[in-house]
Amino acid sequence: MTNFSDLELDPKVLQAISEAGYETPTPIQAQAIPPALQGRDVLGIAQTGTGKTASFTLPMITMLAKGRARARMPRSLVLAPTRELAAQVSENFETYAKHAKLSMALLIGGVSFKDQDRLIDRGVDVLIATPGRLLDHFERGKLMLTGVQIMVVDEADRMLDMGFIPDIERIFSLTPFTRQTLFFSATMAPEITRITNTFLSNPVRVEVARQATTSETIIQAVCMHKPARRDQTDKDKREVLRRLIADEGEALTNGIIFCNRKRDVDIVAKSLKKHGLDADPIHGDLDQSLRTKILSGFRDGDLKLLVASDVAARGLDIPNVSHVFNYDVPIHAEDYVHRIGRTGRAGRSGKAFTIAVPADEKHLAKIEELVKIEIPKIDSPLKTEARPEKAKAAPVKEETPKEKPARSRSSGGKKSAPREDNGGRRGGGRPTGLGDHVPAFLMRDFRSSIAALSEPETEATTETIEAAPADEPGTKPAPKKRRSRAKAKSESPAIEVPAEDQAPAQAEASNTETASEAPEKPARKPRKRVSAKAVIEDTNGEDAA
Repeated sequence: MTNFSDLELDPKVLQAISEAGYETPTPIQAQAIPPALQGRDVLGIAQTGTGKTASFTLPMITMLAKGRARARMPRSLVLAPTRELAAQVSENFETYAKHAKLSMALLIGGVSFKDQDRLIDRGVDVLIATPGRLLDHFERGKLMLTGVQIMVVDEADRMLDMGFIPDIERIFSLTPFTRQTLFFSATMAPEITRITNTFLSNPVRVEVARQATTSETIIQAVCMHKPARRDQTDKDKREVLRRLIADEGEALTNGIIFCNRKRDVDIVAKSLKKHGLDADPIHGDLDQSLRTKILSGFRDGDLKLLVASDVAARGLDIPNVSHVFNYDVPIHAEDYVHRIGRTGRAGRSGKAFTIAVPADEKHLAKIEELVKIEIPKIDSPLKTEARPEKAKAAPVKEETPKEKPARSRSSGGKKSAPREDNGGRRGGGRPTGLGDHVPAFLMRDFRSSIAALSEPETEATTETIEAAPADEPGTKPAPKKRRSRAKAKSESPAIEVPAEDQAPAQAEASNTETASEAPEKPARKPRKRVSAKAVIEDTNGEDAA
């Protein structure tokens, strides 16, 4: 068995390793450190949790022991996709280089530029940064990369997922061609392969495990849940998560809960707190100081449950994580490997539960195709309770059309009292939609008026007709007298009129009666037209007489 003492590392580095409690290197460390010490490019492929960080940190400290840093020109560069991973690399560097006189600077977002500029101006041997913040310093003229001797790219596949590949290519172009490159990734996507072929020179390929495999020390299970209603999916999943946590009992010392979206991270953490569980969220939108505080509390054991997005799926080196819960099935199959890789590290056992609904079946199929195993399925803890509740529900009595109460559009769907007949108006009472202010003419009974007109004529009318002289030849018949509508209305049944409408109605009735009682004027006889010629003839006749 290979020991660290057999890897030709610097004695100061071996002393730091011994004080940290390590004696035997992991397979990726045993195969990657020797060619790295020889100055060759290394392409390392290994699953998460296998010790890739020490694979490039230990040889880098050994090779940088000779030399001196210059202002604004770092001697080595380590690129990490997330702030948490970059901070973890800096912690490992401090642990292994505590006996070596090497300076280090960490360039990540959420930290003041002035403090970082002050470190760069002094000159650093090791520069650890995220791609975005590194380019910010370069564009401000505070950093030069022409002195980089060793360049490390960690979690390259995560760089691809986060869209950092164009930035990586630009950073490569800013470094010297003679640099040594150490390239590490858990998977090898086609785009990653293209970059390695472009920027690595005859690399030594180190692959200690099949790509995208899960550790055999992790017990995996998928909890299949079918919600009764689609809009209750998230609520049911939170309940399933709480049941799974409760079922584990004391075996759950701490755990990480992964969600696909930042919004769900906050909601799930709030729900767990509401039900008395110790949980806190961590995602990219939180302030860096708060993220560091929450992560430190989880590592120290002060926090039991950490609800995280995929920003925390990479680089969290917490050896004692007992459980991992996938609240959402990851969309990318590779993320499943990195998520559950947070447990079962360094030979320890762990459990990983994934909550899935019918819509996640296609993503589960891709995950099983990637890891080359069939993940065991377990029933939902809510399945046994859903059916009895449904059976106990009281049957709903259907209303027949006759039993349904009358509803009015103007009443907003509320029940309305039955209305009296008002002479044929639909719905009864006042016209719909006018409230209390109803014009008087709308309250009249037109059907009764029409009925009155069809009845036999009154006596007064008959006497007038009998008293009329017989028609003489050559004379025009006198026109028949028609009854006015006001008179017909007076004969029709009375209608109740509201108080506010009585005055206008009475005024209109009096005007109509006055008009009907006025005597009729005799018809004018048509004037006879006389021509001028006739007038002259008559004048001449008179003169002659």
